[in-house]
Amino acid sequence: MTTLLEVSGVSVTFDGFRAINNLSIQVAEPELRAVIGPNGAGKTTFMDIVTGKTRPDEGRVVWGEKNISLLGMSESAIARAGIGRKFQKPTVFEDQTVRENLRLALKNKRGPLDVLLFRRSAEGAARIEELAREIGLADDLPRRAGDLSHGQKQWLEIGMLLAQDPRLLLVDEPAAGMTPAEREHTTDILKRAAQTRAVVVIEHDMEFVRRLGCKVTVLHEGSVLAEGSLDHVTQNKEVIDVYLGR
Repeated sequence: MTTLLEVSGVSVTFDGFRAINNLSIQVAEPELRAVIGPNGAGKTTFMDIVTGKTRPDEGRVVWGEKNISLLGMSESAIARAGIGRKFQKPTVFEDQTVRENLRLALKNKRGPLDVLLFRRSAEGAARIEELAREIGLADDLPRRAGDLSHGQKQWLEIGMLLAQDPRLLLVDEPAAGMTPAEREHTTDILKRAAQTRAVVVIEHDMEFVRRLGCKVTVLHEGSVLAEGSLDHVTQNKEVIDVYLGR
């Protein structure tokens, strides 16, 4: 496994509040990682920094084999570099079908010639079928996205991100509002995705994190408090005091 993303010595202050404090995290490829911590620990701000939404006051954010700095790159350039992000609330095109949503998301050239080339559309159709199977919506391709359950919309959005073939997928609280069966299926989707890329999941649901069965990073007051397996970090006295003891 090689290091895909390296965040080192990053700090950011909002109106005198230090949201991220000398944060250092490394993510490998392929890898599945869970990031946990109490509210205000800096989990979302960490994702905001990686995706270019927030500029840190200091530190480095380095990406890929060529050690490209993500700082100073626009959000769209960072997305094109291979970083996909899923927010907590699903954003799908409600009036379009599942198939159309996936087609809109597919990573392909958008030139006038490409539209005319049948081969590309045949390849695209096959890729859409494959993605739909991967997220468990193969039977729902003709359905309007607005008619899907909350959990299915979350899966569709993950599928739309996978359609862009990111090397790093950042997923914010995917289990929120899901039924136990949907949560189980979501774990399977994320574990499968992490076989070929890096997937970082922010989550509050400890049972969900346990099912992911991956390395866990605990954030507290904007920096890493502990890192390791879930059993390892949940036995850490400081983690118990700041997070689990509440």
